[in-house]
Amino acid sequence: MSLVTTPALVLQTYRYSETSKVVRLATRDLGVQSAIAKGALRPKSRFGAGLELLSEGVAQLYFRETRELHTLGAFDLVNLRQDLAGDVGRFAGATALAEVMLKMAPPAPLPTAYDTLTAGLDALEAASPSPERVDATATRAMWRLVGVLGFEPALTACVRDGMAIEPGEAPVLFSVADGGVLCPRCLQGPSPHLAPSRLPPQAYRDLLALNDPRAELPTLDPPHAAAHRRLVARFVRYHLAEAGSLSALDFWERRAWVPPTSPATRTPIPSAAS
Repeated sequence: MSLVTTPALVLQTYRYSETSKVVRLATRDLGVQSAIAKGALRPKSRFGAGLELLSEGVAQLYFRETRELHTLGAFDLVNLRQDLAGDVGRFAGATALAEVMLKMAPPAPLPTAYDTLTAGLDALEAASPSPERVDATATRAMWRLVGVLGFEPALTACVRDGMAIEPGEAPVLFSVADGGVLCPRCLQGPSPHLAPSRLPPQAYRDLLALNDPRAELPTLDPPHAAAHRRLVARFVRYHLAEAGSLSALDFWERRAWVPPTSPATRTPIPSAAS
């Protein structure tokens, strides 16, 4: 057993006993790990209020490679991320990111994923309060996290034959099953059971911008923001098919805290005809 000190972020907690709880941590140096925080539920716990969902700090783990549950020796709080909890839209996007990290990241060093997750949460905290801006920020963060976890979509070349795809006046086909865009020729080939989506030109340009942190964040009205949330959520569910329920992703995708709009006001990203 070794004592490892690493930046960490709380992804999930649950009660383990009357006085202790288990925390699932995204760590920069060890990937996603589970640890028991002994005495964390006592009134005068040394952990204080630090072990809350999305809290970021420096964890000291008594770590043994042959175990799935380690012991948390200390958690020095750096950022409680209270601003995320103050707005349902921000919090929904943040918890969806945490859920994807929890389900997709391995228990092995993956510092780029950790940095991408925390950068996404920072961006959500700093985003202007308009729901549209928060929506676009969370969608970009989700695509970026999915990409560094090994599922980056192919957006500028056909995922099947490598033919370059350029933004133009024609719709672009995006296949969740294949993992990226398709050229018209490849649409005629073997069709996956999940039909490709036909992205209108502006939707395709917005998708490129959402996947490029150097690009200006696109301005999405509510119907188009909903379409982009559905697309990335569909992508995540397909590639996390064995992960089971993704309740936080569902909540964020549907904006379940907002009264539903009529079907006539929604802008779907339609499936292509086979």
